[in-house]
Amino acid sequence: MSSLTFASAHQLAQMIRRREVSAVEVINAYLTQIAKHNSKLNAVCTLDEDRALIRARLADEALARGENWGSLHGVPISIKDFFETQGLRTTAGYPPLRDYVPEQDATVVARLRKAGAILVGKTNPSDVNGAYQGFNDLFPRVNNPWNLDYTTGGSSSGSAAAIAAGLSTLDIGSDLAGSIRQPAHCCGIYGLKPTDRRVSLAGHILEIPGLPKCIRQMLVPGPLARSVEDLRLCFSLIAGVDPRQPDIPPVPLDYPVEKPFNQLRIAWSDDFRIPIAAEIQAVVLKAINKIAQSGANIEQWTPSNFDWTAAQTLYYKIAAYNYRYAQPPTLNAAKKSLTFLWREATQGEKSLRKLGNPTQALKELFAPTLQGYFEALTERDCLIAKFEQALETWDVWLCPVSATPAFTHRDAWTAIEIDGRIYPHALACGAYTMPFNLTGNPVVVIPIGQTQNGLPIGLQIVGKRWREMELLAIAAEIDKVVGSLQHPPGY
Repeated sequence: MSSLTFASAHQLAQMIRRREVSAVEVINAYLTQIAKHNSKLNAVCTLDEDRALIRARLADEALARGENWGSLHGVPISIKDFFETQGLRTTAGYPPLRDYVPEQDATVVARLRKAGAILVGKTNPSDVNGAYQGFNDLFPRVNNPWNLDYTTGGSSSGSAAAIAAGLSTLDIGSDLAGSIRQPAHCCGIYGLKPTDRRVSLAGHILEIPGLPKCIRQMLVPGPLARSVEDLRLCFSLIAGVDPRQPDIPPVPLDYPVEKPFNQLRIAWSDDFRIPIAAEIQAVVLKAINKIAQSGANIEQWTPSNFDWTAAQTLYYKIAAYNYRYAQPPTLNAAKKSLTFLWREATQGEKSLRKLGNPTQALKELFAPTLQGYFEALTERDCLIAKFEQALETWDVWLCPVSATPAFTHRDAWTAIEIDGRIYPHALACGAYTMPFNLTGNPVVVIPIGQTQNGLPIGLQIVGKRWREMELLAIAAEIDKVVGSLQHPPGY
């Protein structure tokens, strides 16, 4: 294990600025790590080795002249292959884009490059119908560095695997139903889903380039990293207004009011009516007890005015409207969508299927109306208002990321066994993440422990909308008490 390949991004930036290590040395360390391990992980799908080395040499030459490009000067990063990268293949795991080379960077990529970051490569995603697993129709399946037989989560699959295995310092994922948070949980790293519309999606592919922008709610880019501090640094660089996406509001970053840990009001829950794995529950309860022993005011709580089953149904309705026109209606896409609907409707215990069945949104998917779309958005507005009112009492709310830890590879949307019960795939993986895409709240995931067979377990820390910096500050304090960042053995 190289100390460079498991250093945090902000630490590497300091080391490069102080001339303790050169940018070329750092890039070479990461390229060596990729060459050694990527063939079994398949985390990096497109490598940009030559340009990364050229950029690293320029970074060192700039420092020698006294020039500093920014807070990530010379730091190697990777980017989920959903984001366009100028001059570098961008596919989103979608066969018609296998040779697509964009002419400009996505906004988040451009902002990180402007801060001095060096793009080493693109990370392998699951496609839009790839379930919570790392496979698509172009590249080999992504494997979990903790156990190659297990999933990394999805859809920011390669992103999380690359960070966990030391193939990258920092990655940008995107989250529509937990696609940052669930991979962070499965791979034992940190992730941030910002407030809805806090970070520009310009240059992000779910819609095929050139088609109208269809997905306008609930989807947001965010960082994956090996520390809360790296999340904070990255978020502060990528957030904010963007002429390419005019509906990003000009909301400045918040300035958190410092509170002693024993003055924080922390809520927690481990039950959204969806039972979680006993091992996850035990690790969450252990973390809650540690927080209580550290002096914080922490209470078990679930908002009484929030109907989780209704929220799940509303989520699927809005997602159906958004997806309906996002990609051309090909036979392969139709087959994947029908597989998802069929398996979610027929696999798993009947009592569990009732708690989150996407077939309740068939009308919105196959016969959408403008009036229905507006009605769903109005219902969402009411739900957001109720949730914000309920959350106002608390500084943050803690809850599980998923009902299941990482699970063995399987066909898309195949049911998952948890403690002897059979769960529909999307319910097991997304029941604890989808609601916060619907409400738009920012969420940080931190690692807090492992299962008996060594698979990571994460914790969601939910904050108030538009108050990411406050959320990150509190998450950093909680992480000091319960955080459990470990590196997978053998890397």
